[in-house]
Amino acid sequence: MTNTPAPTDPTPDRTATPRGWLARSLDAVERIGNRLPDPAVLFVLLMVLAWVVSALLSNMTFAEIDPRSGKPIEIRNLLAGESLTAFMATMVSTFTSFPPLGVVLVAMLGLGVAEHTGFINAALRAAMAVTPRMLLTPALIAVGILSHVAVDAGYVLVIPLGAVIFYAAGRHPLAGIAAAFAGVSGGFSATMGVPSSLDPLLAGLTQTAAQLVDPTVVINPLNNFYFTTVSSVVIVLLGWALTDLVIEPRLRTTAVDGDPATLPTQEPLQTAERRGLRAALVTALAAGALFAWSLTGDTAWAAPPDAEGVRKLLDSGAPLMKSIVPIIFSGCLLPGIAYGVAAGSIKTHRDVVAGMTKAMSGMGYYIVMAFFCAQFIYAFGQSNLGALLALKGANALRDAALPLGVTLTGIILLTATVNLLIGSASAKWALIGAIMVPMLMQLGVSPDLTQAAYRVGDSSTNIITPLLPYFPLIVVFCRRYVQRAGIGTLVALMLPYSITFLVGWTLFLIVYWSLGLPLGIGSSYTYTPATP
Repeated sequence: MTNTPAPTDPTPDRTATPRGWLARSLDAVERIGNRLPDPAVLFVLLMVLAWVVSALLSNMTFAEIDPRSGKPIEIRNLLAGESLTAFMATMVSTFTSFPPLGVVLVAMLGLGVAEHTGFINAALRAAMAVTPRMLLTPALIAVGILSHVAVDAGYVLVIPLGAVIFYAAGRHPLAGIAAAFAGVSGGFSATMGVPSSLDPLLAGLTQTAAQLVDPTVVINPLNNFYFTTVSSVVIVLLGWALTDLVIEPRLRTTAVDGDPATLPTQEPLQTAERRGLRAALVTALAAGALFAWSLTGDTAWAAPPDAEGVRKLLDSGAPLMKSIVPIIFSGCLLPGIAYGVAAGSIKTHRDVVAGMTKAMSGMGYYIVMAFFCAQFIYAFGQSNLGALLALKGANALRDAALPLGVTLTGIILLTATVNLLIGSASAKWALIGAIMVPMLMQLGVSPDLTQAAYRVGDSSTNIITPLLPYFPLIVVFCRRYVQRAGIGTLVALMLPYSITFLVGWTLFLIVYWSLGLPLGIGSSYTYTPATP
Protein backbone atom coordinates (compact mmCIF):
# COMPACT_ATOMS: atom_id res chain seq x y z
CA MET A 1 0.00 0.00 0.00
CA THR A 2 1.45 3.36 -0.98
CA ASN A 3 0.96 6.70 0.64
CA THR A 4 -1.04 9.32 -1.23
CA PRO A 5 0.18 12.78 -0.30
CA ALA A 6 -2.32 15.47 0.50
CA PRO A 7 -2.67 18.21 -2.10
CA THR A 8 -0.28 20.94 -1.11
CA ASP A 9 1.95 23.43 -2.91
CA PRO A 10 5.34 21.95 -3.80
CA THR A 11 7.28 24.92 -2.40
CA PRO A 12 6.50 27.46 0.32
CA ASP A 13 6.49 30.40 -2.12
CA ARG A 14 4.65 33.16 -0.32
CA THR A 15 5.20 35.73 -3.04
CA ALA A 16 3.16 33.93 -5.69
CA THR A 17 -0.13 35.55 -4.67
CA PRO A 18 -0.91 38.76 -2.78
CA ARG A 19 -1.27 38.23 0.95
CA GLY A 20 -3.40 40.27 3.32
CA TRP A 21 -2.08 42.20 6.31
CA LEU A 22 -2.96 39.40 8.73
CA ALA A 23 -1.05 36.77 6.77
CA ARG A 24 1.92 39.11 6.37
CA SER A 25 1.90 39.86 10.11
CA LEU A 26 1.84 36.18 10.99
CA ASP A 27 4.59 35.50 8.47
CA ALA A 28 6.70 38.11 10.27
CA VAL A 29 5.98 36.48 13.65
CA GLU A 30 7.03 33.13 12.21
CA ARG A 31 10.25 34.47 10.72
CA ILE A 32 11.27 36.26 13.90
CA GLY A 33 10.33 33.32 16.08
CA ASN A 34 12.21 30.82 13.96
CA ARG A 35 15.34 32.98 14.08
CA LEU A 36 15.48 32.53 17.81
CA PRO A 37 17.96 29.95 19.08
CA ASP A 38 16.96 26.29 19.13
CA PRO A 39 14.31 25.74 21.84
CA ALA A 40 16.77 23.81 24.01
CA VAL A 41 19.26 26.67 23.89
CA LEU A 42 16.46 29.21 24.38
CA PHE A 43 15.52 27.57 27.67
CA VAL A 44 19.16 27.75 28.77
CA LEU A 45 19.30 31.47 27.95
CA LEU A 46 16.02 32.11 29.77
CA MET A 47 17.35 30.24 32.80
CA VAL A 48 20.50 32.37 32.83
CA LEU A 49 18.34 35.49 32.55
CA ALA A 50 16.25 34.31 35.53
CA TRP A 51 19.45 33.77 37.51
CA VAL A 52 20.71 37.29 36.78
CA VAL A 53 17.38 39.03 37.44
CA SER A 54 16.88 37.09 40.67
CA ALA A 55 20.32 38.15 41.85
CA LEU A 56 19.55 41.81 41.09
CA LEU A 57 16.17 41.76 42.88
CA SER A 58 17.06 39.50 45.80
CA ASN A 59 18.20 42.40 48.01
CA MET A 60 15.08 44.46 47.38
CA THR A 61 12.14 44.60 49.79
CA PHE A 62 8.61 44.24 48.43
CA ALA A 63 5.34 45.14 50.15
CA GLU A 64 3.34 42.38 48.46
CA ILE A 65 2.28 39.62 50.86
CA ASP A 66 2.82 36.09 49.63
CA PRO A 67 -0.45 34.22 50.41
CA ARG A 68 1.46 30.96 50.63
CA SER A 69 3.53 32.13 53.60
CA GLY A 70 1.70 35.18 54.90
CA LYS A 71 4.95 37.17 54.71
CA PRO A 72 6.25 39.80 52.26
CA ILE A 73 7.35 38.09 49.10
CA GLU A 74 11.07 37.61 48.63
CA ILE A 75 13.05 36.98 45.47
CA ARG A 76 15.48 34.12 45.92
CA ASN A 77 18.98 34.69 44.55
CA LEU A 78 19.59 31.80 42.18
CA LEU A 79 23.28 32.69 41.94
CA ALA A 80 23.84 32.28 45.66
CA GLY A 81 25.99 29.33 46.63
CA GLU A 82 23.22 27.40 48.33
CA SER A 83 20.86 27.93 45.37
CA LEU A 84 23.42 26.70 42.86
CA THR A 85 24.20 23.72 45.05
CA ALA A 86 20.51 22.85 45.33
CA PHE A 87 20.12 23.27 41.57
CA MET A 88 22.94 20.83 40.86
CA ALA A 89 21.78 18.37 43.51
CA THR A 90 18.26 18.21 42.09
CA MET A 91 19.10 18.39 38.38
CA VAL A 92 18.46 14.70 37.72
CA SER A 93 15.29 14.48 39.80
CA THR A 94 14.02 17.74 38.27
CA PHE A 95 14.29 16.10 34.85
CA THR A 96 12.96 12.66 35.74
CA SER A 97 10.04 14.14 37.68
CA PHE A 98 9.15 16.62 34.92
CA PRO A 99 5.40 15.89 34.61
CA PRO A 100 5.08 15.74 30.80
CA LEU A 101 8.08 13.45 30.38
CA GLY A 102 6.59 10.27 31.82
CA VAL A 103 3.19 11.02 30.31
CA VAL A 104 4.62 11.45 26.82
CA LEU A 105 7.04 8.51 26.83
CA VAL A 106 4.65 5.95 28.32
CA ALA A 107 1.79 7.01 26.06
CA MET A 108 4.08 6.97 23.01
CA LEU A 109 5.02 3.33 23.69
CA GLY A 110 1.42 2.30 23.13
CA LEU A 111 0.86 4.79 20.31
CA GLY A 112 4.02 3.53 18.62
CA VAL A 113 2.65 0.01 18.38
CA ALA A 114 -0.76 1.22 17.18
CA GLU A 115 0.91 3.35 14.50
CA HIS A 116 3.48 0.71 13.49
CA THR A 117 0.83 -1.95 12.90
CA GLY A 118 -1.33 0.41 10.84
CA PHE A 119 -4.17 0.46 13.36
CA ILE A 120 -4.33 4.26 13.73
CA ASN A 121 -4.18 4.83 9.99
CA ALA A 122 -6.95 2.34 9.28
CA ALA A 123 -9.15 3.54 12.14
CA LEU A 124 -8.95 7.17 11.01
CA ARG A 125 -9.73 6.28 7.41
CA ALA A 126 -12.75 4.31 8.61
CA ALA A 127 -13.89 7.27 10.73
CA MET A 128 -13.45 9.74 7.86
CA ALA A 129 -15.54 7.55 5.61
CA VAL A 130 -18.60 8.44 7.72
CA THR A 131 -17.60 11.98 8.79
CA PRO A 132 -18.38 14.89 6.46
CA ARG A 133 -15.20 16.74 5.51
CA MET A 134 -16.66 20.09 6.53
CA LEU A 135 -17.24 18.83 10.09
CA LEU A 136 -13.70 17.58 10.69
CA THR A 137 -12.58 20.87 12.25
CA PRO A 138 -15.37 21.31 14.85
CA ALA A 139 -15.27 17.61 15.66
CA LEU A 140 -11.53 17.75 16.29
CA ILE A 141 -11.77 20.85 18.50
CA ALA A 142 -14.64 19.28 20.46
CA VAL A 143 -12.62 16.10 21.03
CA GLY A 144 -9.73 18.27 22.21
CA ILE A 145 -11.97 19.93 24.79
CA LEU A 146 -13.39 16.59 25.85
CA SER A 147 -9.87 15.23 26.37
CA HIS A 148 -9.55 17.41 29.51
CA VAL A 149 -11.35 14.63 31.34
CA ALA A 150 -8.20 12.56 30.85
CA VAL A 151 -5.90 15.27 32.25
CA ASP A 152 -3.03 15.71 29.75
CA ALA A 153 -4.08 12.98 27.33
CA GLY A 154 -4.99 15.48 24.64
CA TYR A 155 -1.41 16.66 24.21
CA VAL A 156 -0.03 13.22 23.40
CA LEU A 157 -3.08 11.72 21.71
CA VAL A 158 -5.47 14.25 20.16
CA ILE A 159 -2.94 16.76 18.77
CA PRO A 160 -0.83 14.31 16.71
CA LEU A 161 -3.99 12.56 15.53
CA GLY A 162 -5.35 15.94 14.45
CA ALA A 163 -2.48 16.23 11.99
CA VAL A 164 -3.05 12.71 10.71
CA ILE A 165 -6.79 13.28 10.27
CA PHE A 166 -6.32 16.49 8.31
CA TYR A 167 -3.57 15.11 6.11
CA ALA A 168 -5.50 11.95 5.30
CA ALA A 169 -8.49 14.14 4.37
CA GLY A 170 -6.36 16.12 1.92
CA ARG A 171 -5.96 19.11 4.25
CA HIS A 172 -2.81 20.64 5.70
CA PRO A 173 -1.57 18.68 8.75
CA LEU A 174 -0.41 21.82 10.58
CA ALA A 175 -3.98 23.10 10.44
CA GLY A 176 -5.01 19.88 12.19
CA ILE A 177 -2.37 20.43 14.86
CA ALA A 178 -3.54 24.02 15.31
CA ALA A 179 -7.22 23.08 15.64
CA ALA A 180 -6.47 20.26 18.09
CA PHE A 181 -4.07 22.41 20.13
CA ALA A 182 -6.71 25.15 20.29
CA GLY A 183 -9.23 22.71 21.74
CA VAL A 184 -6.86 20.88 24.08
CA SER A 185 -5.00 23.88 25.50
CA GLY A 186 -6.67 27.09 24.31
CA GLY A 187 -10.01 25.77 25.52
CA PHE A 188 -8.53 24.19 28.64
CA SER A 189 -11.14 25.75 30.95
CA ALA A 190 -14.07 24.73 28.78
CA THR A 191 -15.90 21.45 29.31
CA MET A 192 -18.14 19.32 27.10
CA GLY A 193 -20.61 18.54 29.86
CA VAL A 194 -18.10 16.29 31.66
CA PRO A 195 -16.18 17.54 34.74
CA SER A 196 -12.40 17.43 34.77
CA SER A 197 -9.79 17.37 37.53
CA LEU A 198 -9.37 21.14 37.12
CA ASP A 199 -12.83 21.79 38.59
CA PRO A 200 -12.21 20.56 42.15
CA LEU A 201 -8.61 21.81 42.07
CA LEU A 202 -9.58 25.43 41.43
CA ALA A 203 -12.67 25.24 43.63
CA GLY A 204 -10.56 24.10 46.57
CA LEU A 205 -8.21 27.07 46.16
CA THR A 206 -11.19 29.42 45.76
CA GLN A 207 -12.71 28.10 48.97
CA THR A 208 -9.44 28.63 50.84
CA ALA A 209 -9.26 32.24 49.61
CA ALA A 210 -12.94 32.90 50.39
CA GLN A 211 -12.61 31.59 53.92
CA LEU A 212 -10.12 34.37 54.64
CA VAL A 213 -13.21 36.59 54.71
CA ASP A 214 -15.93 34.13 55.72
CA PRO A 215 -14.91 30.77 57.25
CA THR A 216 -18.39 29.40 56.56
CA VAL A 217 -18.07 29.60 52.76
CA VAL A 218 -18.17 26.24 50.95
CA ILE A 219 -17.46 26.12 47.22
CA ASN A 220 -19.01 23.40 45.09
CA PRO A 221 -16.43 21.73 42.78
CA LEU A 222 -18.84 22.30 39.87
CA ASN A 223 -19.49 25.97 40.64
CA ASN A 224 -18.58 27.00 37.06
CA PHE A 225 -19.91 23.88 35.33
CA TYR A 226 -22.76 25.47 33.35
CA PHE A 227 -20.61 28.37 32.17
CA THR A 228 -17.70 26.19 31.10
CA THR A 229 -20.04 23.77 29.31
CA VAL A 230 -21.65 26.53 27.25
CA SER A 231 -18.18 28.01 26.73
CA SER A 232 -17.18 24.86 24.87
CA VAL A 233 -19.68 25.79 22.15
CA VAL A 234 -18.11 29.25 21.90
CA ILE A 235 -14.60 27.78 21.63
CA VAL A 236 -15.64 25.25 18.98
CA LEU A 237 -17.33 27.92 16.84
CA LEU A 238 -14.48 30.41 17.15
CA GLY A 239 -11.85 27.73 16.51
CA TRP A 240 -13.78 26.36 13.54
CA ALA A 241 -14.02 29.77 11.88
CA LEU A 242 -10.35 30.57 12.49
CA THR A 243 -9.06 27.22 11.25
CA ASP A 244 -11.05 27.15 8.03
CA LEU A 245 -11.01 30.87 7.18
CA VAL A 246 -7.64 32.09 8.47
CA ILE A 247 -5.18 29.35 9.44
CA GLU A 248 -5.58 26.83 6.65
CA PRO A 249 -5.68 29.39 3.79
CA ARG A 250 -2.40 30.83 5.08
CA LEU A 251 -0.84 27.34 5.11
CA ARG A 252 -1.53 26.74 1.42
CA THR A 253 1.92 28.12 0.65
CA THR A 254 3.64 25.88 3.23
CA ALA A 255 4.84 22.63 1.69
CA VAL A 256 4.61 19.31 3.53
CA ASP A 257 8.09 17.82 3.43
CA GLY A 258 7.93 15.08 6.06
CA ASP A 259 9.10 11.50 5.57
CA PRO A 260 6.63 9.92 3.08
CA ALA A 261 6.85 6.61 4.94
CA THR A 262 5.31 8.22 8.03
CA LEU A 263 2.44 10.00 6.29
CA PRO A 264 -1.08 8.48 6.29
CA THR A 265 -2.85 7.13 3.24
CA GLN A 266 -6.20 8.04 1.75
CA GLU A 267 -6.94 4.71 0.11
CA PRO A 268 -10.11 2.67 0.78
CA LEU A 269 -9.87 0.03 3.50
CA GLN A 270 -8.71 -3.40 2.35
CA THR A 271 -10.21 -6.69 3.53
CA ALA A 272 -7.33 -7.40 5.91
CA GLU A 273 -7.64 -3.92 7.42
CA ARG A 274 -11.35 -4.35 8.04
CA ARG A 275 -10.65 -7.69 9.72
CA GLY A 276 -8.00 -6.02 11.86
CA LEU A 277 -10.36 -3.21 12.91
CA ARG A 278 -13.00 -5.71 14.01
CA ALA A 279 -10.43 -7.53 16.13
CA ALA A 280 -9.21 -4.23 17.59
CA LEU A 281 -12.76 -3.16 18.48
CA VAL A 282 -13.51 -6.44 20.26
CA THR A 283 -10.22 -6.20 22.16
CA ALA A 284 -10.85 -2.58 23.17
CA LEU A 285 -14.34 -3.38 24.42
CA ALA A 286 -13.10 -6.37 26.40
CA ALA A 287 -10.25 -4.37 27.95
CA GLY A 288 -12.62 -1.52 28.81
CA ALA A 289 -15.09 -3.88 30.45
CA LEU A 290 -12.30 -5.49 32.48
CA PHE A 291 -11.04 -2.12 33.68
CA ALA A 292 -14.57 -1.00 34.61
CA TRP A 293 -15.07 -4.22 36.55
CA SER A 294 -11.81 -3.64 38.45
CA LEU A 295 -13.10 -0.28 39.68
CA THR A 296 -16.58 -1.31 40.75
CA GLY A 297 -15.46 -1.93 44.31
CA ASP A 298 -13.63 1.38 44.64
CA THR A 299 -15.25 4.56 45.92
CA ALA A 300 -13.53 6.46 43.11
CA TRP A 301 -15.85 4.66 40.69
CA ALA A 302 -19.09 4.78 42.67
CA ALA A 303 -18.74 8.18 44.35
CA PRO A 304 -21.85 9.68 45.98
CA PRO A 305 -23.34 12.58 44.01
CA ASP A 306 -22.41 15.24 46.55
CA ALA A 307 -19.72 17.90 46.44
CA GLU A 308 -17.20 15.90 48.43
CA GLY A 309 -17.83 12.81 46.33
CA VAL A 310 -17.18 14.72 43.12
CA ARG A 311 -14.03 16.19 44.63
CA LYS A 312 -12.71 12.74 45.54
CA LEU A 313 -13.62 11.29 42.15
CA LEU A 314 -11.76 13.98 40.20
CA ASP A 315 -8.87 14.52 42.58
CA SER A 316 -5.55 14.12 40.76
CA GLY A 317 -4.50 11.56 43.34
CA ALA A 318 -7.60 9.39 42.94
CA PRO A 319 -6.96 5.90 41.48
CA LEU A 320 -9.10 6.62 38.42
CA MET A 321 -7.29 9.85 37.54
CA LYS A 322 -3.85 8.32 38.19
CA SER A 323 -4.70 5.56 35.71
CA ILE A 324 -5.21 7.88 32.74
CA VAL A 325 -1.76 7.41 31.17
CA PRO A 326 -1.79 3.60 31.63
CA ILE A 327 -5.26 3.63 30.07
CA ILE A 328 -3.88 5.46 27.02
CA PHE A 329 -0.96 3.03 26.86
CA SER A 330 -3.17 -0.06 27.10
CA GLY A 331 -5.90 1.46 24.94
CA CYS A 332 -3.43 1.83 22.07
CA LEU A 333 -1.23 -1.20 22.71
CA LEU A 334 -3.85 -3.94 23.02
CA PRO A 335 -6.07 -2.95 20.06
CA GLY A 336 -2.90 -2.24 18.07
CA ILE A 337 -1.62 -5.77 18.67
CA ALA A 338 -5.03 -7.28 17.94
CA TYR A 339 -5.24 -5.30 14.71
CA GLY A 340 -1.72 -6.31 13.67
CA VAL A 341 -2.32 -10.00 14.29
CA ALA A 342 -5.65 -10.04 12.44
CA ALA A 343 -4.44 -7.82 9.56
CA GLY A 344 -1.14 -9.62 9.22
CA SER A 345 1.13 -6.67 10.03
CA ILE A 346 2.40 -8.46 13.15
CA LYS A 347 4.20 -11.74 12.57
CA THR A 348 6.07 -12.15 15.84
CA HIS A 349 6.47 -10.39 19.17
CA ARG A 350 9.51 -8.64 17.70
CA ASP A 351 7.20 -6.52 15.57
CA VAL A 352 5.58 -5.15 18.73
CA VAL A 353 8.94 -4.25 20.22
CA ALA A 354 9.97 -2.70 16.90
CA GLY A 355 6.94 -0.41 17.03
CA MET A 356 7.85 0.78 20.52
CA THR A 357 11.50 1.25 19.54
CA LYS A 358 10.56 3.31 16.48
CA ALA A 359 8.33 5.55 18.59
CA MET A 360 11.10 6.15 21.12
CA SER A 361 13.67 6.90 18.41
CA GLY A 362 11.52 9.82 17.30
CA MET A 363 11.43 11.26 20.81
CA GLY A 364 15.14 12.04 21.06
CA TYR A 365 14.77 15.73 20.19
CA TYR A 366 11.86 16.13 22.59
CA ILE A 367 13.81 14.54 25.45
CA VAL A 368 16.65 17.03 24.92
CA MET A 369 14.23 19.97 24.96
CA ALA A 370 12.38 18.54 27.95
CA PHE A 371 15.60 18.36 29.96
CA PHE A 372 16.40 22.06 29.57
CA CYS A 373 12.74 23.07 29.85
CA ALA A 374 12.47 21.24 33.18
CA GLN A 375 15.58 22.96 34.53
CA PHE A 376 14.33 26.42 33.54
CA ILE A 377 10.85 25.91 34.99
CA TYR A 378 12.37 24.67 38.25
CA ALA A 379 14.75 27.64 38.48
CA PHE A 380 12.09 30.20 37.58
CA GLY A 381 9.71 28.75 40.16
CA GLN A 382 12.37 28.83 42.85
CA SER A 383 13.14 32.49 42.13
CA ASN A 384 9.59 33.72 42.91
CA LEU A 385 9.79 36.13 39.95
CA GLY A 386 6.51 34.91 38.48
CA ALA A 387 4.79 35.13 41.86
CA LEU A 388 6.00 38.73 42.27
CA LEU A 389 4.53 39.68 38.90
CA ALA A 390 1.21 38.04 39.75
CA LEU A 391 0.94 39.75 43.14
CA LYS A 392 1.89 43.18 41.79
CA GLY A 393 -0.69 42.87 39.03
CA ALA A 394 -3.42 41.71 41.40
CA ASN A 395 -2.69 44.51 43.87
CA ALA A 396 -2.70 47.13 41.11
CA LEU A 397 -6.06 45.83 39.89
CA ARG A 398 -7.43 45.95 43.44
CA ASP A 399 -6.19 49.49 44.05
CA ALA A 400 -7.68 50.77 40.78
CA ALA A 401 -11.23 50.22 42.17
CA LEU A 402 -12.76 49.89 38.69
CA PRO A 403 -16.40 48.98 37.85
CA LEU A 404 -17.12 45.27 38.18
CA GLY A 405 -17.26 44.56 34.44
CA VAL A 406 -13.90 46.25 33.95
CA THR A 407 -12.46 44.46 36.99
CA LEU A 408 -13.52 41.08 35.62
CA THR A 409 -11.86 41.97 32.33
CA GLY A 410 -8.77 43.04 34.28
CA ILE A 411 -8.63 39.67 36.07
CA ILE A 412 -8.79 37.93 32.71
CA LEU A 413 -6.03 40.07 31.19
CA LEU A 414 -3.84 39.76 34.29
CA THR A 415 -4.23 35.99 34.31
CA ALA A 416 -3.51 35.75 30.58
CA THR A 417 -0.32 37.77 31.06
CA VAL A 418 0.92 35.83 34.10
CA ASN A 419 0.07 32.63 32.23
CA LEU A 420 2.91 33.39 29.82
CA LEU A 421 5.34 32.88 32.71
CA ILE A 422 3.58 30.49 35.13
CA GLY A 423 2.07 27.46 33.41
CA SER A 424 0.43 25.84 36.43
CA ALA A 425 -3.24 26.78 36.74
CA SER A 426 -3.27 26.08 40.47
CA ALA A 427 -0.09 28.06 41.15
CA LYS A 428 -1.48 31.15 39.42
CA TRP A 429 -4.82 30.94 41.17
CA ALA A 430 -3.21 30.39 44.57
CA LEU A 431 -1.48 33.75 44.10
CA ILE A 432 -4.11 35.80 42.27
CA GLY A 433 -7.16 34.27 43.95
CA ALA A 434 -5.88 34.98 47.45
CA ILE A 435 -6.12 38.70 46.62
CA MET A 436 -9.01 38.96 44.16
CA VAL A 437 -11.52 36.61 45.82
CA PRO A 438 -11.55 38.34 49.25
CA MET A 439 -11.46 41.80 47.64
CA LEU A 440 -14.49 41.15 45.43
CA MET A 441 -16.36 39.40 48.23
CA GLN A 442 -16.18 42.65 50.20
CA LEU A 443 -17.83 44.30 47.19
CA GLY A 444 -20.61 41.70 47.16
CA VAL A 445 -19.21 39.61 44.30
CA SER A 446 -19.27 35.84 44.69
CA PRO A 447 -16.08 33.74 44.57
CA ASP A 448 -17.77 31.72 41.80
CA LEU A 449 -17.82 34.69 39.40
CA THR A 450 -14.24 35.66 40.22
CA GLN A 451 -13.11 32.10 39.52
CA ALA A 452 -14.97 32.07 36.20
CA ALA A 453 -13.08 35.19 35.09
CA TYR A 454 -9.80 33.58 36.08
CA ARG A 455 -10.56 30.45 34.06
CA VAL A 456 -11.07 32.46 30.87
CA GLY A 457 -7.66 34.12 31.17
CA ASP A 458 -5.98 30.89 32.24
CA SER A 459 -6.77 29.18 28.93
CA SER A 460 -6.39 31.80 26.26
CA THR A 461 -2.60 32.24 26.24
CA ASN A 462 -1.59 28.61 26.90
CA ILE A 463 -1.13 28.10 23.18
CA ILE A 464 1.43 30.87 22.56
CA THR A 465 3.86 30.50 25.44
CA PRO A 466 6.94 28.32 24.95
CA LEU A 467 6.94 27.92 28.75
CA LEU A 468 3.96 25.56 28.50
CA PRO A 469 5.57 22.20 29.41
CA TYR A 470 4.05 20.52 26.35
CA PHE A 471 4.96 23.31 23.91
CA PRO A 472 8.24 21.63 22.82
CA LEU A 473 6.30 18.43 22.11
CA ILE A 474 3.92 20.26 19.77
CA VAL A 475 6.93 21.69 17.90
CA VAL A 476 8.16 18.09 17.42
CA PHE A 477 4.75 17.11 16.01
CA CYS A 478 4.93 20.03 13.55
CA ARG A 479 8.38 18.95 12.36
CA ARG A 480 7.04 15.57 11.32
CA TYR A 481 5.28 17.35 8.47
CA VAL A 482 7.22 20.60 7.97
CA GLN A 483 10.86 20.04 8.85
CA ARG A 484 11.73 23.74 9.11
CA ALA A 485 9.00 24.33 11.71
CA GLY A 486 10.10 25.95 14.95
CA ILE A 487 8.82 28.01 17.84
CA GLY A 488 7.95 30.86 15.49
CA THR A 489 5.92 28.55 13.27
CA LEU A 490 3.80 27.33 16.17
CA VAL A 491 3.36 30.79 17.75
CA ALA A 492 2.28 32.22 14.39
CA LEU A 493 -0.20 29.36 13.99
CA MET A 494 -1.73 29.84 17.42
CA LEU A 495 -1.63 33.63 17.89
CA PRO A 496 -4.95 34.23 16.06
CA TYR A 497 -6.62 31.63 18.30
CA SER A 498 -5.16 33.18 21.45
CA ILE A 499 -6.30 36.72 20.64
CA THR A 500 -9.72 35.62 19.40
CA PHE A 501 -10.36 33.36 22.40
CA LEU A 502 -9.23 36.08 24.81
CA VAL A 503 -11.52 38.73 23.31
CA GLY A 504 -14.45 36.51 22.40
CA TRP A 505 -14.51 34.53 25.64
CA THR A 506 -14.22 37.71 27.73
CA LEU A 507 -17.17 39.28 25.93
CA PHE A 508 -19.11 36.04 26.34
CA LEU A 509 -18.53 36.04 30.12
CA ILE A 510 -19.66 39.67 30.40
CA VAL A 511 -22.83 38.91 28.41
CA TYR A 512 -23.41 35.68 30.35
CA TRP A 513 -23.09 37.58 33.64
CA SER A 514 -25.29 40.45 32.41
CA LEU A 515 -28.06 38.00 31.53
CA GLY A 516 -27.83 36.36 34.96
CA LEU A 517 -27.47 32.85 33.54
CA PRO A 518 -26.44 30.24 36.15
CA LEU A 519 -22.69 29.73 36.49
CA GLY A 520 -22.79 26.23 37.90
CA ILE A 521 -24.04 23.96 40.65
CA GLY A 522 -24.46 25.70 44.00
CA SER A 523 -23.02 28.97 42.68
CA SER A 524 -24.17 32.58 42.54
CA TYR A 525 -23.10 35.98 41.24
CA THR A 526 -23.37 37.84 44.52
CA TYR A 527 -21.99 37.30 47.98
CA THR A 528 -23.97 38.07 51.10
CA PRO A 529 -22.14 37.74 54.43
CA ALA A 530 -23.57 35.11 56.74
CA THR A 531 -25.80 36.45 59.49
CA PRO A 532 -24.17 35.97 62.91
